[in-house]
Amino acid sequence: MTDAPMPSRDLLALAEARVPRYTSYPTAAQFGALEEATYREWLREGIGAADPLSLYLHVPFCRDLCWYCACHAKPTRSDARVAAYGAALRAELDLLAAALPAHGGISHLHFGGGTPSILKAEGLGLLLAAIRARIGIRPGAELAIELDPRLMDEALVEGLGALGFTRASLGVQDIAPEVQARIGRPQPAEMVRVGVERLRRAGITGINLDLMYGLPAQTVAHVEASARFAAELRVPRIAVFGYAHVAWMKPHQKAIDASLLPGASARMEQAEAAEAVLRAAGYVALGLDHFALPEDPLAIAADEGRLRRNFQGYTTDTAPALLGLGASSIGALRGGFAQNIADERRYAEAVAAGRLPVARGVATTEEDRLRAGLIERLMCDFALDLCAVPDVMLVDAMARLGPLERDGLVRLDGAHLLVPPAGRRFVRQVAACFDAYWQPAAQRHSAAV
Repeated sequence: MTDAPMPSRDLLALAEARVPRYTSYPTAAQFGALEEATYREWLREGIGAADPLSLYLHVPFCRDLCWYCACHAKPTRSDARVAAYGAALRAELDLLAAALPAHGGISHLHFGGGTPSILKAEGLGLLLAAIRARIGIRPGAELAIELDPRLMDEALVEGLGALGFTRASLGVQDIAPEVQARIGRPQPAEMVRVGVERLRRAGITGINLDLMYGLPAQTVAHVEASARFAAELRVPRIAVFGYAHVAWMKPHQKAIDASLLPGASARMEQAEAAEAVLRAAGYVALGLDHFALPEDPLAIAADEGRLRRNFQGYTTDTAPALLGLGASSIGALRGGFAQNIADERRYAEAVAAGRLPVARGVATTEEDRLRAGLIERLMCDFALDLCAVPDVMLVDAMARLGPLERDGLVRLDGAHLLVPPAGRRFVRQVAACFDAYWQPAAQRHSAAV
């Protein structure tokens, strides 16, 4: 990204519009009931003998639930409950491995949550051993895990290093105690610093820090201080997400005083401020909300037009099949998207009965896959070759793009559509012009900026 003036106040309504984040297409809003037999068919027919696989494992537990969280997560203090869930994950892995055709093994593995490390190094070790035995992990595969800095003691981090993890993502959000108090996440900055140092000593050098803007009573000064803190640690990747207040879907967010949430203008100022700090510190801006050091593979992929986007955000993962494991996890195959049962008890019951625990999903058509590719390139490259768009699709998209072009948020340059710097915070609206399903809805998606 390059320096750009703040979008005019005439665009505030557009910034507040609710549009998908486009980590998939079709989006989860189009998911409906999915039969196990259909999922098995997608597995059987959608994976080639040499295809690498990507595996996402969801652990829906935290010790405490942060008020801002929009993930599928729940608090628990029961080690027995966590251990039972780990056993269910291994049982599902057996079922999934038996359903897979010949393949090329796992190239990317991501533990998400919740707080996956709640399984402890022992539980994670059992899962990794089972994955290696039942599916196989390719040499040089990326093994990633999401971590809570408050739970990163020396023993855990050493255990992660011994297990071969190569990447860790730490939730920081904001380093100011007054902001942390308003989101239920007390976490001293020094705790994050120590966590990063422990990861490096354990040989885990692929480190991501997640920051947020748009939090209650958060200011530009808060966001700048947090961005400077992250940049001073020189971690390879930093994400700066806009807080999504979706209390109608996540009732625990009602603990946040919505009257203190920054408005659209303040949110845009905060996002711009974070970007300015990180770019000045030598980070490259990637896509909608990611930053990386120039030598990081994510920055290199973006420079070469190979940046990808999936449920974990921006990625270098090129595996043609993403498999979901665990309650609420989502997989992506050529045939469609498949999501597991969300409730962990019903999920475990289905697995115990010998059933792949899928519940929801959507089949994809050739048109869906074409649109998905167009949307992904827009979200990653801020540009699109219009020659790749069928005429009937292009006519519809151009009608939607008209107002955005008049506002200077997109530019048509011959056969290319370009999203200039002033429009990049609005790229989700640009992508929505190529979405055959999207309809404006007050309570379906998060605010655009």
